[in-house]
Amino acid sequence: MRIGLFAVGRLKAGPERDLAARYFDRFAKSGPPIGLEFGKLVEVAESRASNPETRKREEAALLEKALPADAVLILLDERGKALGSEDFAGLIGRWRDSGKRDLMVAIGGADGLDPALHARADATLCLGKMTWPHQLVRILIAEQLYRATTILSGHPYHRA
Repeated sequence: MRIGLFAVGRLKAGPERDLAARYFDRFAKSGPPIGLEFGKLVEVAESRASNPETRKREEAALLEKALPADAVLILLDERGKALGSEDFAGLIGRWRDSGKRDLMVAIGGADGLDPALHARADATLCLGKMTWPHQLVRILIAEQLYRATTILSGHPYHRA
């Protein structure tokens, strides 16, 4: 199963980008033996529309263009469900084992995600009750994808 990340906003060169890249690289190297591969990273500019609803709609249209047909869609949203690392890995493993070919994790813009995406999403998750800057969210999800491969493969990186 190919796993990609869609992010509204571009990560500039610097330590955040380097750390996210390090975890995506680890994921890309550890995933294939267990049927997971890093598909793509899609970064889009934030919409310049004058109101939040239009911005969210425009950003959602860009996500829809980047989303493979029949892909599993996970939205990251502050109102989503909080999962532990093992539950997150189990969710990915179940989709993989059920024959899903693509999964996309989406990080929305500053205004959040369009309601139509919420209706389409297979899961809406949060990374805790705190609000995180998008640069850190990218690092956190990259690390959790890598951690999911270690959990699914029985590697000792993840210790309960």
